[in-house]
Amino acid sequence: MSDDGREPADDARLEAMRRRMVREQIAGRVRDPRVWAAMEAVPRHLFVPKHLRYAAHADSPLPIGDGQTISQPLMVATMIEALQLASHDRVLDVGGGSGYQAAVLAQIAREVISIEIQPRLADRARESLARAGIDNVRVVVGDGGLGYPAGAPYDGIVVAAAAPRVPRALVDQLAVGGRLVLPIGPPHGMQRLVRVRRDASGVRPAEELTLCAFVPLVGQQGWR
Repeated sequence: MSDDGREPADDARLEAMRRRMVREQIAGRVRDPRVWAAMEAVPRHLFVPKHLRYAAHADSPLPIGDGQTISQPLMVATMIEALQLASHDRVLDVGGGSGYQAAVLAQIAREVISIEIQPRLADRARESLARAGIDNVRVVVGDGGLGYPAGAPYDGIVVAAAAPRVPRALVDQLAVGGRLVLPIGPPHGMQRLVRVRRDASGVRPAEELTLCAFVPLVGQQGWR
């Protein structure tokens, strides 16, 4: 029996559910096979409350406490694919929440810094990442809309909460060639997922990728 009370048969069932999630929800709509492999490698059930572990692979967000959610698997995959990561890249994960998105990013990128404004969520994310055996993610507490200057510049920045506009602090922390992916729009209802690129000549206009629905970004650059 595992340390959280699961039997070996539970692990096998959860692994089968995770593989089916990737096959049925992700592979037909996300093209990058590295994203498929990353999501198949991360045990998503470790990043949700125990009573929801058998719902962890459904095609929907789930509550993780403190008014926050773990994003829909397809949206996680869509955002990570949009970052167009290389294996040597460093990534800032804003609105770290459960730690799941950082865990998936860590399968592709060299290093991930995940910033979460709520200390209790950050603590739980560290515990979940440790249980999953992921050691190239660092979780810090802070206002994610301001980024994490101590670790800049970043090759990729991804934001799992909706901002009223593209935060200037995040753009300033992109490396040349870096990509920022985030939802822009009202704190409730539908938003636009956009990508911003920085190249040698400056910052390109935002590209609109798809519609989405996220919790609001809280902090100086978000919704107060």
